[in-house]
Amino acid sequence: MLMPRKRPSASSLTKADYELLAQFRYTLRRFLGFSEAAAHARGVTPQQYQALLAIEGYPGRNWVTIGELAEQMQVAHHSAVGLVDRMEALNLVRRSAAKDDRRRVEVRLTAKGLAALDKLYRVHRTELRSIGPRLISLLERAANPDAQG
Repeated sequence: MLMPRKRPSASSLTKADYELLAQFRYTLRRFLGFSEAAAHARGVTPQQYQALLAIEGYPGRNWVTIGELAEQMQVAHHSAVGLVDRMEALNLVRRSAAKDDRRRVEVRLTAKGLAALDKLYRVHRTELRSIGPRLISLLERAANPDAQG
């Protein structure tokens, strides 16, 4: 039995709402595609680039624990361990026991890891200067639909 369609209310979504969100998602995905290609072009995986950035960009310090990296990457703890293992084999990071608690492992970038991150940061910043205004405009329109007039 077919159910009758509800009448749209004043707060119902419009085709324009879906188009706006689709444009935002497309623009964001294009940036992520750029980011993935840039990482590969510089010899790291996108996940390794994200980890380099998460480590060096951690608030207040330039090292993380495995648990903090897992949280920043939104992956399981054992996945973060595997990622650090692979990055350590490439000499992108090093891990060491914390001085105040030898049970805690701190992960830091090596000079090679920092150099890779620096190059990637610069190309990302250039791309953000290009695509950023479009992303900002779409985000503002999506977040404040009533302000569009």
